[in-house]
Amino acid sequence: STRVCLMPSRYRLYGAELSLYSGKVRSYLRKKGLAFDEIAASLKIYKKLIVPKTGVSYIPVVETPSGEFLQDTSIIIESIEAQHTDHSALPTTPKQRFVAQLIELYADEWLVIPAMHYRWNFPEQNQPFIYQEFGRVVLPWAPRWLRAKVGRKAGARFKGAVENLGITPSTIPAIETSYKAFLADLNEHFAHAPFVLGTKPSIADFGLIGPLYAHLYRDPYPGQLMRHHAPRVADWVERMMNTSPDLQQGEYFADDQIPASLEPIIQRFAQEQWPVLKDTNSRLGAWVAENAQTKVPRYIGKHRFVIGDAAGERVVLPYSLWMLQRLLEQPETVQLADDASFVKWLNQVGLGDILSLKFETPMSRVNNRLTIRG
Repeated sequence: STRVCLMPSRYRLYGAELSLYSGKVRSYLRKKGLAFDEIAASLKIYKKLIVPKTGVSYIPVVETPSGEFLQDTSIIIESIEAQHTDHSALPTTPKQRFVAQLIELYADEWLVIPAMHYRWNFPEQNQPFIYQEFGRVVLPWAPRWLRAKVGRKAGARFKGAVENLGITPSTIPAIETSYKAFLADLNEHFAHAPFVLGTKPSIADFGLIGPLYAHLYRDPYPGQLMRHHAPRVADWVERMMNTSPDLQQGEYFADDQIPASLEPIIQRFAQEQWPVLKDTNSRLGAWVAENAQTKVPRYIGKHRFVIGDAAGERVVLPYSLWMLQRLLEQPETVQLADDASFVKWLNQVGLGDILSLKFETPMSRVNNRLTIRG
């Protein structure tokens, strides 16, 4: 339509309520206090706008007032932060910045495991709602019966990713145990502060809101679980999704403090995701040695992972490693290696070797795709 093609006078978010990563950007734009219009990423929008403008078929996509199309939530937020430097979502102090981005990585790339499990493995409780939601995105004008039909077809692609993430009958009990422990830890943290790092949200909060809103709060079964077992987390979700521009008020903890109540969450990252990231680094090096190409696919084989007392196999995801690479290459992070007290803290939480990780094959992101850095 002509309206969609005109240069916007404010931001446009092309996304969906059921989309994990759309929730991350939606919350950020609201908390930043930026005017935006949200446009449902229907089939028509995908074909006429998203794919031609970005070269990929993933949401969310943000169209800026200058007509630029941004894809990938970390890049979207980074780009908007560069344009609107006041009330930043990135703490300026090095320890808090590191922890905030580490939690973003954990939320974006690891909490997708319980998010996908609880969405797709409870069909009786969730699927009538989910298929209507998918149908609403694809054909918003359609009657309910048709939305359910096309929603089932559209949802099949996402449901098919469950096993790739290592979600199988042998790992599901450990995934549920881990997620419930995470919920309890986060619920305890929110007894002390309204957001992850103080009285205003940071990139850690925006990372967490992705899985914790669209899948784990909004879907019927996990939403009930959260409200019952972690009511303060449910309250935080509602805070994160309201329209109050909280980045414009409040403060991060003084003196670059990392509260002790966050340590269990960092330790869970260290136990579960950190070994996977180190192995991904090795696997990517081996893949590059065997394949004479610079473009990095979304998956490069499978590898073993451990969660709680269970082991399984999942696809190797170079994107997760790229997020870690971005964090570790920042000058603020590099300088932390000289901070003896922070290095001691990293050892205590199980990440004593993280600052010394050497990337065998560093990546860049070019035209919305990962490539091996030349």
